[in-house]
Amino acid sequence: MKMRLLVVAIVLGVALPAHARITRIEITRVEPTFEGTSFGTVGKYEKLVGRAYGEVDPKDRRNAVIVDIQLAPRNAKGMVEYSTDIYILRPIDPAKGNHRVLFDINNRGAARALGTFNEIAAATNDPTKASDAGNGFLMRQGYTILWSGWDPTVEAGEGEFTISVPVATNPDGSKIVGPSLEEFVVDNTTTMRGRLTYPAATLDKSKASLSVRVRYEDPPTAVPPASWEYVDAKTIRLLPAGTSFKQGTLYEFTYPATDPIVAGLGFAAIRDVATFFHRAAKDDRGTVNPLAQDVQFAYSFCVSQPCRTMHDFLALGFNEDESGQRVLDGILNWVGGGSGIFMNYRFAQTDRTHRQHIARWFPEYQFPFSNQVLHDPVTGKTDGRLRRCLQSNTCPNIFEVNSENEYWAKAMSAAQLDSAGKDLVDPQNVRSYLMSSLPHGAGSGPGICALPRNPLGPGPVMRALVVAMDEWVSTGKKPPESRMPRRADGTLVPPLPQHGMGFPTIPGVTYNGRLHTGDRFDFGPQFDEGILTTLPPTLKGTPYPALVPKTDADGNNIAGIRIPDVSVPLATYTGWALRANAGEDGCDGAGQKVDFAKTKADRLASGDPRLSIEERYPTHEQYVSAVTRAAKALGNERLLLDEDVQRYSDRADKSSVGK
Repeated sequence: MKMRLLVVAIVLGVALPAHARITRIEITRVEPTFEGTSFGTVGKYEKLVGRAYGEVDPKDRRNAVIVDIQLAPRNAKGMVEYSTDIYILRPIDPAKGNHRVLFDINNRGAARALGTFNEIAAATNDPTKASDAGNGFLMRQGYTILWSGWDPTVEAGEGEFTISVPVATNPDGSKIVGPSLEEFVVDNTTTMRGRLTYPAATLDKSKASLSVRVRYEDPPTAVPPASWEYVDAKTIRLLPAGTSFKQGTLYEFTYPATDPIVAGLGFAAIRDVATFFHRAAKDDRGTVNPLAQDVQFAYSFCVSQPCRTMHDFLALGFNEDESGQRVLDGILNWVGGGSGIFMNYRFAQTDRTHRQHIARWFPEYQFPFSNQVLHDPVTGKTDGRLRRCLQSNTCPNIFEVNSENEYWAKAMSAAQLDSAGKDLVDPQNVRSYLMSSLPHGAGSGPGICALPRNPLGPGPVMRALVVAMDEWVSTGKKPPESRMPRRADGTLVPPLPQHGMGFPTIPGVTYNGRLHTGDRFDFGPQFDEGILTTLPPTLKGTPYPALVPKTDADGNNIAGIRIPDVSVPLATYTGWALRANAGEDGCDGAGQKVDFAKTKADRLASGDPRLSIEERYPTHEQYVSAVTRAAKALGNERLLLDEDVQRYSDRADKSSVGK
C-alpha cells in the first residue's frame, strides 16, 4: 500500500496550463476493493477517494453562460471557486485495464453505472464487498469508473456525492430575494411537513401562498393562511399541528426565497473533473493525477436526471474545455427523454422531474428538445443541443436510449419530430433507441400504482451498447442503426383512440390515454436570463407533439429494441401505469406487467383477447427455441453480447413454460 501511495505521489509529466480548472485534488483513501476479487485478465481493483477543488473564470465565454456567475464571490485571482467529491475505481495494475474512463454522472448523489451494467440490486456509493461488483462486467472490460459531485442540491453527510458552490448576492453584497415555487407530491397519509429548497426571505405568510389540487389540469384550491404556518425558514406544515397533507394530491407553495446558489457550476465541475483526469499530469500544487498517461478515451453514462443534465451540458457548450478541446468522447444517456434540467436558473431545483402527474410547473420541458439544430416557430428560436459543439468541433458520439415511459411521462416525441411533425434523421454522431415496452424504472408489486409494475430493465442491451460506443469512438466502427417509433411507418401515434394506438382491451386494466402534453409556459420576462418571476407560470398552450409508440395485439411496443421478454412474451409490458390514488393520473416512471392467462380456458372465461401461454408455446422446447432465436437475432445485430444471448437461452430453459 505504501508503494502504491508513493507511485501516486510521483510526478508523471508536465502540468497543464492555467486553463485546467481543477486546481487541487486531495486523495484521502487508496485501498483495494471487492474483497480482492480478480476480474478475468484485468485482475483486482482499488478505489481512490477524495475531493477536487476547482475554479472558473467568469469572464471566459465558456463560463459566462452560467446563470448568476457574475454575482458569485471571487478569489484573489478573480475566479469563482467550487469543490466536489471524487471517487475512482480502477484496476490495481493500470496496464491491464482498457484505458477508458467511464464517468458515471450520478443521480441525486447516487452512482448508477454498476447497478445498470453489473446489475446490482442495491448498488452502493462505496463498493467494498465482492457482491458490490455484481456480475463484474465493467471490471472484466477493464474500465476505470469515475464519480464526482455535480448536483448542488444534494446535502452532505448522507454518503452521496456532493459539490459545494457559492451563493449569489447582489452587487452591493446584499441578499438576493426572488420568487420560488415548491411542489409537494403526496402519495401517503403520513406527510405532515413540506421542506423548502431555499430559505424564506420572510416568514410573513401574506407574502406566500399554498394551494392544492388532485390532477395537473385541476384548478388549484387555495389553502387559507390560517390553515398553514412556517415551522422555520425552510419548512411549512398544515394547521392544526399534526394535520397530514391529503393523499393523492399536489400542493404548490409560492414564496419569496433568498440565498440562490450558482447551480450551473455543476456543469463546469463535470467538464473540469473529466478534463483533469483525462489529460492533466498534476494539479497546481504538484499532486499527481492518479490517472495521468493512462486514459485514452472518456465516456459518460447516466440514468434519468443526470442525462437531462448532460443534455444541457452539451447544449450550453460544456463539452469544450477551457483549452478548446473535446471533454467527453462519448455520451451514453439512458432515459433522459427530450428534456433538460432545472439547474442553470436562479433558485434552481435539480431534483425536479416532469411526469404526467408531477412537476409540470417547473422549467424542464424547453426548446431545444433534440440534438439537431432546428427553427422553432413557437419560440422563434433556432437551436439544438449540438449547435455549440458543432461550432467548436467538440461534439461527442452520442447514444440516446429511452424507454416507452419517456413518451407517456415526458412527451419526448418532440425530440424526434420537426416543426412540421415529420421524423427527424439522426446526425451522423448520434444514435437513438427505444427500449420497447420498458418503464423508466423497473419495479415489482404495485407500489403507489394501481397494478403490478413492470420489472424489465435495460442491462443486457446497455452492455452491448457500451461496447459499441467504445468501438465507434476508438476504431470508427459504426454502431447499430437507430431504432425508434416513426410517424412515417405508423409506429408513433396519438394515445387516443385506444384502437388506433393498438392497445388491447384487457380485463382489469384501465386505459385512458393519460400522458404528459407538450405544454409551453410563461415564467416571466427574465426567463431567458434564467430568472423566473411569474410563479406559478402561465400556461400558453400545448404546441408540441405528444405521441406514443404503437403496440401490437398484446399491448407490447412494435418499434424499438424488443428484448426477448417483449418479442417472446409471457405478459403485456407497458411503459406507462396509473396511480392508485390520484384520479387515474400517471404513475410517474413506472410501467405495468399484465400476465397472460395460463390456458385458453382461463382467458376465455375472463374475456382476455390475448392468447394464453399454452396457445403460444405448446411445448417447453418451442418456448426455449423462440427465446434463443430472438436473443441470437439481437446478438447478430450487436444489441446483445454473446454472454447475454446465452443467459436468455439458459433462463428460458430453466423456466416452467410449456411443461
